[in-house]
Amino acid sequence: MKLVGTVLLLIVPALLLMYIYDLPMSGFVVGILALVAAWAGGELFVRRQIQALSFTAQKIADGDLSARTGLPASKDEIGQLARIFDRMAESLEQRIKEREKLAAFAQLNPYGAMEFSADGTMTYFNDAAGKLALAAEKNQPRDILPESAQMIVRDCLASGRSRLNLQTKIGERTYSWSFHPMLSSGVVHCYAEDITNSLNLEAQLRQSQKMESIGLLAAGVAHDFNNMLSIIQGHSSALLAKPTLTSHVVDPVQAIYFAAERAANLTRQLLMFSRKNVMQPRALDLCEIVGRVGQMVQRLIGENIAFEFRSPGTLPPVRGDCGMIEQVVMNLSVNARDAMPAGGKLLINLETVLVDFNYAEMHPDARAGNFVRLRVSDTGAGMDTATMNHIFEPFFTTKEVGKGTGLGLATVYGIVKQHEGWIEATSDPGKGATFDVFFPIDRKSSAPEKSKNDSDDFVTGGNETVLIVEDEPVLREMARDILKEYGYEVLEAATGKEALDIWRKSFKEIDLVLTDMVMPEGISGVDLAECLLEDRPDLKIIFSSGYSSGEINDELLTRSHAIFLQKPYTHAILGRTVREFLDRDGVTV
Repeated sequence: MKLVGTVLLLIVPALLLMYIYDLPMSGFVVGILALVAAWAGGELFVRRQIQALSFTAQKIADGDLSARTGLPASKDEIGQLARIFDRMAESLEQRIKEREKLAAFAQLNPYGAMEFSADGTMTYFNDAAGKLALAAEKNQPRDILPESAQMIVRDCLASGRSRLNLQTKIGERTYSWSFHPMLSSGVVHCYAEDITNSLNLEAQLRQSQKMESIGLLAAGVAHDFNNMLSIIQGHSSALLAKPTLTSHVVDPVQAIYFAAERAANLTRQLLMFSRKNVMQPRALDLCEIVGRVGQMVQRLIGENIAFEFRSPGTLPPVRGDCGMIEQVVMNLSVNARDAMPAGGKLLINLETVLVDFNYAEMHPDARAGNFVRLRVSDTGAGMDTATMNHIFEPFFTTKEVGKGTGLGLATVYGIVKQHEGWIEATSDPGKGATFDVFFPIDRKSSAPEKSKNDSDDFVTGGNETVLIVEDEPVLREMARDILKEYGYEVLEAATGKEALDIWRKSFKEIDLVLTDMVMPEGISGVDLAECLLEDRPDLKIIFSSGYSSGEINDELLTRSHAIFLQKPYTHAILGRTVREFLDRDGVTV
């Protein structure tokens, strides 16, 4: 109808003009057709442009943000409208992409993210916040919020300042909260983190550092104490060896000797705790060692405690000191026995375990790999957290005065550390205790080595020349007297510098050097040995110390063809060690 009306509006004026000016009919028709065609084409073009705009708007409304009109640029109204429309669509697409990026950042954030309105109402939370609530066994993140959350939100908006690192505790879990005001939008963003594991790791690290400090102190005390004990034991054992000693003097001298021996045992335990004692490592079969010690444990714990030992048929070898590992088993067993005065059950279990990286991350002393695990469990009284924090410290004990030295677990801790392993303890009051000891597998050995039998026969003396290097005067004099009694020629030096002076004058006559490890004037026993071996590669050297300063190891002993003599030593031990080393063929240790 619109088309017909438009045609009539064009024809009527044209007919009037033809009548007035007497124009031919053919020209009229052509003119009319040209006008109609121009009008119809223009309307069709405009209609298509408007349809393109409408279609593009519909696609954007349906979610296709990449839709554009596709109309050519022109200066007319429709072209300008299309250009403005496309620019609006492009801007909308960019803004929505940015919002999606921010939404994904919040949603995928590993920390709990929440948003609060001005009145403290939670308006948004991400998946991580939901998981925090589930970990705390709560339904919604709002259930784990600090009680003062609404007040904190209002304070942040009023002051314009953030509130950081607010900690709350729900059950066994600890959370850290940070609130940040968004003043332009009148909301507060909050971030929450479960810091329970981090706090546990920090506590374990502090405990490890504390144990290391205590170990250094214990080693220093034991070193000086061992020098004094060497003097006491050396002179008392020398007196007891004299056949002319009267009977009324024998008992007091024996009492002195045995008291010194007990004190020496205590210092040995301190040195094991501080990992300063010298190991004699070899490839070991823990099944054989623990099985043998288990027979003694059964007799030790009494009939009211049931004992069970479980192990596989075979285990890969571990590298360690047999005597030290035996002491680990005995100390843990005695500790378990004392926790079960009314009876119970003691279980010792051996197995290989694979420690993965996730486990190692949660246990600071652990590391990933394959290990042999020794587990000692009891059904005793158990321990609370406060006690567990101190159980490996030397002289800490929950026993009555006179019932324990407090060195049993400290010794175990030191031995395990020296074997490059670690120990874990779990316990609860009334639920017993479990100690897990992890020993690294010795990959250099395919089978354990057989034990060596040491001879206890008395060794005679000789006439060789021995150079004693010892900065403690009384101990040096005692060693001199003992070796002279055995018939040796003895030279003495108080420092490494004095020893070098003597060596330059008499190096051809000296058959053996007995040297302390730690000495003044900047020349240690190791430094001295290096200098002497340059002149005499076949020289026999005995290192002696109250503890290993960290310089003694298998590589050094092999390279310098030396052996180690632990202080304190007795009259007989010094004589036997010197004689056996001098009689040893070649230089192989």
